[in-house]
Amino acid sequence: MSNVKITLAISDYDQVRDLTLGRIKPEGIDLVSLNLSIEEIFYRFIKFREWDVSELSFGKYASLVAQGDGSVTSIPVFPSRVFRQSAIYVRKNAGISKPEDLAGHKVGIPEWAQTAGIYARGWLMHQVGLRLQDIEWVQAGVNQPGRVEKVALNLPDGVSYRSNPGGNLSDMLLDGDIDALISAHPPTCIKIQDPRVRRLIEDYVAVEEAYWRETGIFPIMHTVAIRTSTLEAHPWVAMNMYKAFEEAKKNSVERAHEITATRFPIPWCFDHAKRMGEFFAGDYWPYGIEQNRTTLENFLLFAYEQGVCQRRLDVEELFVKEVQSSFAV
Repeated sequence: MSNVKITLAISDYDQVRDLTLGRIKPEGIDLVSLNLSIEEIFYRFIKFREWDVSELSFGKYASLVAQGDGSVTSIPVFPSRVFRQSAIYVRKNAGISKPEDLAGHKVGIPEWAQTAGIYARGWLMHQVGLRLQDIEWVQAGVNQPGRVEKVALNLPDGVSYRSNPGGNLSDMLLDGDIDALISAHPPTCIKIQDPRVRRLIEDYVAVEEAYWRETGIFPIMHTVAIRTSTLEAHPWVAMNMYKAFEEAKKNSVERAHEITATRFPIPWCFDHAKRMGEFFAGDYWPYGIEQNRTTLENFLLFAYEQGVCQRRLDVEELFVKEVQSSFAV
């Protein structure tokens, strides 16, 4: 029996590189890997389903599932995870010195359904005590005009939201059209260190570590989705791809801990990896459902409360059943 040709589009993370470079070969699969920008991968897969397996925004994927779109499903592989208290930027003269001060101000977002924003707003609601209705939300591209929402929204009553497709958040922040913004990617004005703007939470590592200790949430940004048509033809592909992703991640973590010859251009990389193992009490980049249930359940709550998901999803609705049953712990 010949192998099945499967095309995968995913960013060039070290934790997937052994798979995309062919060092690890999923059983029964001839893998063709595409290394594109995250934005291009998301757009082309959401819009056209151009390949079999794809990295995908977790927020947009959950929104599709909640809308009853069964054209894709997911395996519990999470290539991108980032705490997002660090993703809030403000204009210095806007009168915003702490998160509570965002109330009554205009806050820009690249998309309401951007996963980073869902987690940041969840924190503002559940830890800071703000309501979505306390803020005037403005949607636009981060550094370029033309960005629009990619999934349908069901915003809660009383939420002020408007789209400005002709603007960009970086210029709008400098010009006073918005007072703050939440974005996975820092705006240009932050990157060039314009003196008029700053990150809201300067000591964000301490805040994010405290958030983990309090909630057990390590935000998942992206998942790996598979076209349903591919799984209908070859249902075993999900399990074999999961196992290959897990092996590639394991190899990457081992490289991070190597002392003899540091594999990453980061001084004391192995010491940092050791500290992360201690901080997270074991596997600090887990795949699978049970190892991530706290994060998954809270994210689905946030997404429903914010109108990204049309209904409250159960965790198991997100993932291929065969992978759920075999990798539950």
